[in-house]
Amino acid sequence: MSAVIMDGKAISKEIQAEIAAEVATFTKQSGITPCLAAVLVGDDPASEVYVRNKHRACERVGIKSQMHKLPASTTEEELLSLIDSLNQASDVHGILIQLPLPSGIDTLRVLDAVNPRKDVDAFHPENVGLISQGRPRFLPCTPHGVQQILDRCGVELSGKHAVIVGRSDIVGKPMSMLLTAKDSTHGPQAANATVTICHSRTRNLAEVCRSADVIIAAVGIANFVTVEMVKPGAVVVDVGINRTDEGLVGDVDFAAVSQIASQITPVPGGVGPLTVTMLMYNTFDAAKLLSS
Repeated sequence: MSAVIMDGKAISKEIQAEIAAEVATFTKQSGITPCLAAVLVGDDPASEVYVRNKHRACERVGIKSQMHKLPASTTEEELLSLIDSLNQASDVHGILIQLPLPSGIDTLRVLDAVNPRKDVDAFHPENVGLISQGRPRFLPCTPHGVQQILDRCGVELSGKHAVIVGRSDIVGKPMSMLLTAKDSTHGPQAANATVTICHSRTRNLAEVCRSADVIIAAVGIANFVTVEMVKPGAVVVDVGINRTDEGLVGDVDFAAVSQIASQITPVPGGVGPLTVTMLMYNTFDAAKLLSS
């Protein structure tokens, strides 16, 4: 029996419609239109596509967007100066620094320079700390998107064993905090899952993964999670986006794993659309926060 496909595109459209309605009401009542400023340094084609997708999403939900495109020769101090001006701009509510930045620029210094109340990616250490304490200002976009998919597809997490393959600061680590959260003060549900984070040095990785009720693959290696690593009936969320000669593929061997999983996300069309949508969610939240 093949898995039910968790359709990220459809869920994304549903949430964007909800955001658009709330933004319209907020703008009418306050006279404030939420605004996202995206900063792109250099000419990375993938980054340009991501930023363009975010601009289109802003248009769909009624959020203004600014694009600040800088040459690859931009110095760190020039970039920091732009960020300072965006921090001070009263009509800018969210600031997005598109990664990766060119070599020679200290990424952490740049991300730390963003006003944490405008840090709609939730990368600033102040926002990461608030998440760890269970009182988040913003939730990181990709983990929050995963949480929305699981919630809206009716996946019960309480008491379940979730295995996250990957320990990045962007997905793996914050995902573990969301899945172990014991209340729902910010987000779709109280997860209350038991979480194991796996990585390149995890022993008996396949055995650990086979014990999971839910697998979240975020390792950045094409088809890394094979059918031998998945327990029949498990829910599998594929965060990976890998460019291959055959096109975009995820971190999960979709063709094989979809034959034994109960539910699975495709690539493309799974988590990716939700990442952009939750950025819209955070930008609207930032506008409300800064106007209060």
